[in-house]
Amino acid sequence: MRMIVLDCGLKEELKWGIPCYTYNKSNVITVAAFNEYCSISFFKGALLKDTHHILEKPGENTQAARLVRFTNVQEIGALETILKDYIYETIEVEKAGLKVGFAKNPEPIPEEFQHKLDEIPALKTAFEALTPGRQRAYILHFSAPKQSKTRGSRVEKCMQKILDGKGLND
Repeated sequence: MRMIVLDCGLKEELKWGIPCYTYNKSNVITVAAFNEYCSISFFKGALLKDTHHILEKPGENTQAARLVRFTNVQEIGALETILKDYIYETIEVEKAGLKVGFAKNPEPIPEEFQHKLDEIPALKTAFEALTPGRQRAYILHFSAPKQSKTRGSRVEKCMQKILDGKGLND
């Protein structure tokens, strides 16, 4: 996979402990290896046409990224031409300056968190200063439990991180 991506003229860097490929200093692709599969991930994959229907969302809440999973080397070789087409398309997306339209907080803010935001103005200010992705991660994290007590506990545990301007996983 690495050779396929490099053959398309992208610059290789190491970010987050994995190969990341850039075009004009913008991240466009990563290649990653896991126990069961390896993947090529397109940062703005949602903007690609995906005429061959090979792209998938990495997670149910993903908005922009798309990836292709491979479980053996033969799969990579069989899709080489298609992968190159997708890589060239992602370069064109970057050249055109296209941006993915992110839904801002599409999930409702849980009552337990909204109460704290109303109660503590500094928390509301700090939360609004976070990137949309970090805000969304917190909302998903707070919303996941079924019981109000658990949701409230999660909010309490994360308040200082929000006040410090940190994301859920920082």
